Amino acid sequence: MTAPKILIIDDEQSIINLVSAYLRTEGYEVHTATDGPTGLKAARSIRPDLIVLDIMLPGLDGIQLLTQLRRESDVYVIMLTAKAEETDKIVGLSVGADDYLTKPFSPRELVARIKAALRRYGQSSSLPDSRILTFKRLRIDPDGRQVWKDDQPVELTAIEFDLLLALAEHPGRVLSREQLLQRVWGHDFYGEARVVDVHLGHIRKKIETNPAQPEFILTVRGIGYRFEGDPQ
Repeated sequence: MTAPKILIIDDEQSIINLVSAYLRTEGYEVHTATDGPTGLKAARSIRPDLIVLDIMLPGLDGIQLLTQLRRESDVYVIMLTAKAEETDKIVGLSVGADDYLTKPFSPRELVARIKAALRRYGQSSSLPDSRILTFKRLRIDPDGRQVWKDDQPVELTAIEFDLLLALAEHPGRVLSREQLLQRVWGHDFYGEARVVDVHLGHIRKKIETNPAQPEFILTVRGIGYRFEGDPQ
């Protein structure tokens, strides 16, 4: 069984050395890059299973790199930021990061998040389910991990697909942010519930005709979210 490939893109060599040592001890295949253009090239050629991406990079910053990468890949991305401001986290999530970690951070915590993310990927990719969920203008294929709206394919990241599926599997049922975190990110997720709001906002832009007046993913104020639609 081949070892999962992790790509670390960070301009601080000390961080690369430290995190690489921890990951190699866990048996991962580690690749590194210290600037944006090199990191993007490595992501395309190596096709890693997960990327650890610093937001501040020379040549091409993390936001620009991820924006380009998301046009061609749904690889799981953990974004690193040296700033604690909420706006930096939200910007990273809004362009497609799956998780974030603020510097300084514990290498053990980062490794724990990486292990949890890869474990969830392995579980979700092996789930036997060929039943396609159909709701008026929306179809979801859990096995093929594909979505269509009005018979047109919808491109979702891995996290976005898992969130949509978690809601669509229980139409009419209200799920709290905490429940969605546990279902999609797992019980060992260390981040904040706000990531749910950001990713669901991104999904709405892709599947709703008018994201401001959604017909599929409805907000239940003070509680969470509900998927609206009668299975067909």
